[in-house]
Parts: sequence; structure tokens; C-alpha cells
Amino acid sequence: MGIVPLLTVFTVLTDFLLALQSKGSINTTSMYTECLSSYQPITLDQMGGIKLMNRTDTKFVTNTAVLGRLLQMAKDDYRVQETDGKRLADYYTVYFDTPESAMYVEHETGHTNRQKLRIRSYVESRMNFLEVKTKNNRDRTKKIRMGITEFDFSRCTDFDLQAQTYSNFLHEHLKYPPETLTWQIENRFDRITLVNNAMTERLTIDTNLRFHNLRTGHFHLMENIVIIELKRNGLQHSPILHMLRDLRIKPNRFSKYCIGTALTNDSMRRNRFKTRLHEYERILHNNYITY
Repeated sequence: MGIVPLLTVFTVLTDFLLALQSKGSINTTSMYTECLSSYQPITLDQMGGIKLMNRTDTKFVTNTAVLGRLLQMAKDDYRVQETDGKRLADYYTVYFDTPESAMYVEHETGHTNRQKLRIRSYVESRMNFLEVKTKNNRDRTKKIRMGITEFDFSRCTDFDLQAQTYSNFLHEHLKYPPETLTWQIENRFDRITLVNNAMTERLTIDTNLRFHNLRTGHFHLMENIVIIELKRNGLQHSPILHMLRDLRIKPNRFSKYCIGTALTNDSMRRNRFKTRLHEYERILHNNYITY
């Protein structure tokens, strides 16, 4: 199957999500907005000193009900990123891989030294970046990125990855030849970004995940799953860790690229991810804490 236009699919997804809310599902946007209104704000400029490009990442997976409680607990120790008065940001990402999906396969087979290539769009601010993420065998993540101005996520496949400027960047930082790369999968999600008062870490909280596979045309919704990622240099003290323990939220790996691919492409190996997918399903229905 050829590449399926993004705008058509996400129009369907948006209509579907609105239909879910009209039938009585949790209006997570209003829930988070109300809770985050009690946080002190922090701007992007103020966050400039904590880019954390060479960092340790720890991920946690929970559901929207438990997240409401966590946000209540963290409000005195964290500030929330605010941009143009908004505290819940819309993100778009598209991933590239080789025709054989070598980056996916390296992750699925457990390689500790691996890379991913993506374009990340900050939808409200209209900022776009071409990013190479490299993880080494010490579980350290390094992100290298360059700004791009020609990219429009509603017409993502019009972007020319082979243009000289981008090709030079990829030859320098990516181990895969740029001319072999193809569009693979895209996603959208809403992100809350918290910064601790000591300005030593960043906590990202992703909700309302929607995946669309550009090769198969399939899509998958994970709107009630929440991905929390603690980003810090080294293993510095973090006030969020004891809160997560109190709520029984444990470290749990989650690659948006790999999980999205496994859920939308039946031809891919997924042995390594089967246990995780079952665990995410259990978490989704774990409502021992309500909000």
C-alpha cells in the first residue's frame, strides 16, 4: 500500500475522539487544565539552562485517572511550561527508517546501541526540528537536532530529506545512509512539561496518543494511556520519584516509534514487545485511584 495522506486520517481521528467525549468519556483536557491552573508557570526562555541534550531518561506508564492524582501531588515542587497562555501543548512527530525497518529491528532485537530519526513539530509555535536520537550501552541518550523551516505536517511527505543541507547533517550524525530512508509512522499527542523548582530536571507527560502508519494506512488510539518521562543529567535527586512510588507507578519502557509500529503493522516482528503491550493493557484498566 502506498503512503496514506495524513490530513484525511487525522480528520477521522479527531471526529472519533470528539464522539467518544460526547458519549460521556473523561474530558481529560478540562481535567488537566483545572489541575495545572494551580501551578506556577515557567517560560521556554526560563527553561533555557536545562536543555539536557546528553541525559538519562526514565519512562513510566500510567493512565489518565492516576495522572490526575499525580498532578495534584506535584504542584508544590514543580512549575509548568506555559506558552502563549497554554499549558497543554500539541505535538506531531514523523519517523523515518530503512525499507527493511533496520532501526525498528535493532530495538526489537535488543541492541543497546541504536538510533532513531524523526521530525518533531511543536504545532502551536510552528517550530520544526530534524532530530537524531542515539542511545548507547550505558543507557544514555544523546539528541542532535537542526531546525527546519520548509516542513508542514499536514503535507509531511512533501519534505525533501535528501536536500543537501539535511543530507550533510544526517551523514554526520546518523549511521544509516540518508538515501535509504523512507517515511514510516507518525503520531500526535498532547504534552505537559514540568520543571522542578531546582531547575535540574524536566518531566514530560504525554497523553492522547494517536498513531498512523504511513506504509499500511492503519491507525491506533491510546488516548487513556499516559507516558511520563523523567529527563535529568545523571542520577540527580528528583522529587517526583517518591510520588510515583506512592502511586505504584513503576519504570516502564515505551518507544512511541516501536510501539506504534507494532500496533499498526502486522508484518513486523513484535516478540520483544508482546509482554509490554499486555502490561499497557493492564495499566489502562487499573483505576485503583480516581480523580
